[in-house]
Amino acid sequence: MAQGVILAAGYSSRAQSNKMLFKIQEKTLLEHAIDGMRPYVTHIFIVTGHDNDTISSLVKYDPMVTCVFNADYDKGMFSSIKKGVFMTHEDSFLLPGDCPFVAGTTYEALLQCSDDLCVPSYHEQRGHPLLIRYAMIKRLKREPSDGTLKHFRNRMGFETIPVEDPNILVDIDTQEIYEEIKRLKEE
Repeated sequence: MAQGVILAAGYSSRAQSNKMLFKIQEKTLLEHAIDGMRPYVTHIFIVTGHDNDTISSLVKYDPMVTCVFNADYDKGMFSSIKKGVFMTHEDSFLLPGDCPFVAGTTYEALLQCSDDLCVPSYHEQRGHPLLIRYAMIKRLKREPSDGTLKHFRNRMGFETIPVEDPNILVDIDTQEIYEEIKRLKEE
């Protein structure tokens, strides 16, 4: 098992409203992300920032979920990543909240990975979530705040895990993408 970090701190500026609250099949994107990850983790940390109160109220009664407020969310995603991993004390999945439909088989495949940093790929395209072993998390915690996860990942090296899950590439960044995914999921 591992822990989970779900990133939900951003402005959602391209979506024009908080995309974590977009609903598909009667659940928010954040709830889908939590439910998909839940069987494979011991605890989930949701990193909030913009719209902290709304997101926190959505999950406040879930004993398996803890919201962590990133006061520096306006400095970019890497500050939220670092805030989330500071809470963990074991291997951890790292998932953007706008990538909510990852298959269970992907989590299972990543847990079998022996590398310190494991990235799923679908048809040779890398996606989410990442699995970061605790030894690597300790290094990530020491990274400068102006870094990026991609730079860290490329510098440290990683293992790519092929999966048959196109959902690892789904990134619901705009209202149009949301409407298309909603249509496909609700057919």
